[in-house]
Amino acid sequence: MRYSALSILKQGLTGNKSWKPVWREPEPKKSYDYIIVGGGGHGLATAHYLAKIFGGKNIAVLEKGWIGSGNIGRNTTIVRSNYVLDGNQPFYEMSVKLWEGLEQDLNYNAMMSQRGILNLAHSDGQRDAYARRGNAMLMSGADAELLDRDAIQKMCPFLKFDNERFPIKAGLLQRRAGTARHDAVAWGYARSADMHGVDIIQNCEVTGFQMKNGKCIGVQTNRGPIKAKKTAVCVAGSSSRVMEKAGMRLPIESHVLQAFVSEGLKPTIPGVITYGAGHFYISQSDKGGLVFGGDLDGYNSYAQRGNLPVVEDVCAGGMSIMPMIGRARLLRMWGGVMDMSMDGSPFIDKTGIGGLYFNGGWCYGGFKATPASGYCYAHLLATDTPHENASQMRLDRFMRGNMIDEKGAGAQPNLH
Repeated sequence: MRYSALSILKQGLTGNKSWKPVWREPEPKKSYDYIIVGGGGHGLATAHYLAKIFGGKNIAVLEKGWIGSGNIGRNTTIVRSNYVLDGNQPFYEMSVKLWEGLEQDLNYNAMMSQRGILNLAHSDGQRDAYARRGNAMLMSGADAELLDRDAIQKMCPFLKFDNERFPIKAGLLQRRAGTARHDAVAWGYARSADMHGVDIIQNCEVTGFQMKNGKCIGVQTNRGPIKAKKTAVCVAGSSSRVMEKAGMRLPIESHVLQAFVSEGLKPTIPGVITYGAGHFYISQSDKGGLVFGGDLDGYNSYAQRGNLPVVEDVCAGGMSIMPMIGRARLLRMWGGVMDMSMDGSPFIDKTGIGGLYFNGGWCYGGFKATPASGYCYAHLLATDTPHENASQMRLDRFMRGNMIDEKGAGAQPNLH
């Protein structure tokens, strides 16, 4: 059923008795044309675009837990396209454009809020780097504004402007950036994919791959074997463990990234703010909670929980740029398992095994990339050719010397 103001009114007048489940709970078939391993944002987005845009039929999404149990429900919900390199910037700008029409496309309220993102600069060199970044954004069709200290103080008077060690010199503002409701994004994509005939199968863990003559012909699951003409893996922080079952080693490490939410406060923060002298970023949710995060926990892990030293480090960073938050009480915290690639950029590519495809290595950028990732992955599955905006996101780019080192940290996943 389609959602509308009229349907809400009708249901309200009839006791809300006719609402239908958001998606079906089908039993897995013995075979599909496409199997998408991973029911997170990227997997569900891939299923949606593959069915709706590229006309794919007989599609299944296999999720080992429940929809929304992975990183799609464990992030700080930021949407932006403020990148520099040509291997990244057109892709993320494509994603922002898809975000802007997402709710109409899905017929679902994803609570997309384009409140903007402000990256603070604390030195002359950092200001110049942000100027270059802004020019790269403008060249890709994105929006960017370089603000001086006075403009920032007018916009965000609560920031600490008298910090002599890290003075606020300037800021790069992207007004079309913002936030969305992470759970609603997953539910919206799942609902739309289901409406287009996709089987969403929860509690179905892939335990192995079926191989024949060097080609992947399906998967083994805890609910029995399922054959497929094409198998597409997108399992975020579990990428290395899943692809190892196919005999592949990936240039990826898994790290924990913590995030935090404070108690509800009155509206204070206009958009997203990032600290240029420390790894700290913050926004305010529709419920009033301050949503913030910082560095990785610094060790390899598959656990969805972090450690206390990083909590202290993140809060110290927040206090140094925004002392007012010191009196706010922390409501909850969580950890997401990040699939950190060697150069900090993702992969959307065919593997060396026929019929097997891979999407991963999203590092910090997974949520904001969800629509473009799903669209480009669906394009690859449907046509066997990469989308032009993902043409550099190859698995063999390290062998070819074509790294996309956006941050400039080299082959250090823990630093990206």
